[in-house]
Amino acid sequence: MSTRYDPEELLRGYDYSSLSIAAIASHSALDVFDGAKDEAFYTIAICQRGREKPYTRFKRVVDKVIVLERFKDVLREENIEFLRKRSAIMVPNRSFAVYVGYDDIEKSFPVPIFGNRYLLRYEERTSEKNYYKLLDTAGIRRPKTFRNPDEIDRPVLVKMPHARKRVERGFFVALDRDDFWKKFHQLERDGVVRREDLRSASIEELIIGAHFNVNYFHSIARKDTEILSIDRRIQTNLDGFLRLTADTQLELLKIMDVEYIEIGHEPATIRERMLTKLFEIGDAFVEATKRLEPPGIIGPFTLQLMVTPDLDVVVFDVATRIGGGTNIYMGIGSQYSKLYFGKPISMGRRIALEIHMCLERDCLDKIIT
Repeated sequence: MSTRYDPEELLRGYDYSSLSIAAIASHSALDVFDGAKDEAFYTIAICQRGREKPYTRFKRVVDKVIVLERFKDVLREENIEFLRKRSAIMVPNRSFAVYVGYDDIEKSFPVPIFGNRYLLRYEERTSEKNYYKLLDTAGIRRPKTFRNPDEIDRPVLVKMPHARKRVERGFFVALDRDDFWKKFHQLERDGVVRREDLRSASIEELIIGAHFNVNYFHSIARKDTEILSIDRRIQTNLDGFLRLTADTQLELLKIMDVEYIEIGHEPATIRERMLTKLFEIGDAFVEATKRLEPPGIIGPFTLQLMVTPDLDVVVFDVATRIGGGTNIYMGIGSQYSKLYFGKPISMGRRIALEIHMCLERDCLDKIIT
């Protein structure tokens, strides 16, 4: 028997004339709240104590601030009751997935979620449901992976949990098998990675190219998959390291480790001839999600990819919800959105606009799970 929430049951008792938009106050929440206010929705910021200041200071975009001891406390009965009384729709972000947890999101959170809550866990690499499966089903090229470090026969990028900053990743590059073990042992001594995490590491072929985060939106109301924006990651301390001369980098590598912790994003565009390929892989990804996890992707998703020198596209990471890089387009709107709507809009506003469209077209139950 299915234990999935029924969208119509989740919406039972909701006042469609006064819906609220809620989000865990982290990651891309300001984009969500700003876009919701542009579309005249009431907004609810679910904060963790000590991290609430931005949401109490940016008063225009946040109507209600809820401060909890932990983000996970959003699962408490009184908080769920409050959200339902406010006819709230939760917009999931990465912090929602990480701090609340996939199992509880799927089974213990009877609040309508914009998008497909059952796709969130596919962002992982080592579980049964993972984004490699999504990409392979879609026929989208991705880096070759190695299950055993001793099988490495080419340069690789190793992705595993950071030893101290558990929500971050302890990335490192290795040239071959011997270089892998040399660097792993050094990072282990430096406290960056832990040996027990090695079994959950993802070891991927290193693809060299230009990197882009392509932010899509699969619209139920418009029956279309849109490209709204493109951004690139800023990572610490990699960003500062790359600003140094090569001789200084070589010297610093003797005494420090390079880390790939995401700290910001910057806007980017791509040459127009590549847009055909980006639409093709976006469409293929949407169809794959429908086959693997019906009803498939709803609303925003991001494909992080490399464009190789022969202009091939290799997707190396996936987000099945709003991406963190969308914040850079608050106020000014996403680069490609004007081509759809005649005016630039942000991803946060696109989400709110989809809710409005489905209110008008009687498809609200088709965009929440």
